[in-house]
Amino acid sequence: MRPDPAVTRTFLRYARLVAARGYVHNTLGNIVVRAPHRGHPHGVAYTKHAGISLEEMEAENLVITDIPTSRLLYGERVTSIGHNLSREILRLRPDIHATVHVHDDALITLLGSGAVKEVRMLSLDPPFVLGKPVHYVPAHVDVEADVSGVKDFIQATNAVVLVGHGVTTLGRNLSEAYHRLNTLTAEARRNIEAELLAAAKGTRPAYRTDDEVRAMYRHAESIIYPKRAERVMQDD
Repeated sequence: MRPDPAVTRTFLRYARLVAARGYVHNTLGNIVVRAPHRGHPHGVAYTKHAGISLEEMEAENLVITDIPTSRLLYGERVTSIGHNLSREILRLRPDIHATVHVHDDALITLLGSGAVKEVRMLSLDPPFVLGKPVHYVPAHVDVEADVSGVKDFIQATNAVVLVGHGVTTLGRNLSEAYHRLNTLTAEARRNIEAELLAAAKGTRPAYRTDDEVRAMYRHAESIIYPKRAERVMQDD
């Protein structure tokens, strides 16, 4: 099996974009892209091998794996343990074709502060872009080493936060996964700044209510992708 040049170009482009955003501090963090392939009902997974960062990698650092198993189909170096989670997401979510996993400073700081247990919504952007609520995995649960619990929550989310560790965002393509990552991390930074300013002034941040957020999730598809939602309605 040889890599598809178009998939390779897309992968490397987004690796550079993720690194440019400051998400990459070391060899941890990764991107996974599903591509169709004859003989593989789930498609195949493009990713980088372990031991190199997204900002350093080149085309020769790409590997291709099976999705239900970790079997290498192209390349000789193994993937990181985090690839287990992305493979399981792709296996369970046929609508998802890309994941991005990073260790974001703002998310780790916000949730590690002990002041909050989740990212609250200040702006309109996150519910519409994320499309579904964020799922938080407690720090003591390792869903990368043991993916058996992923089936219990993955259908209801497009962003999995591993508390004290990192975040994996899901997308129907790599662009969508990337934008969901940027949106969630931006809201984490807003939370931190709002909490600090409110504490200094003796006020409370004006978070969106739970009812408002649920309504935004319900209408996310028609707001962000109106033409796609219109096509679905016509098909029905």
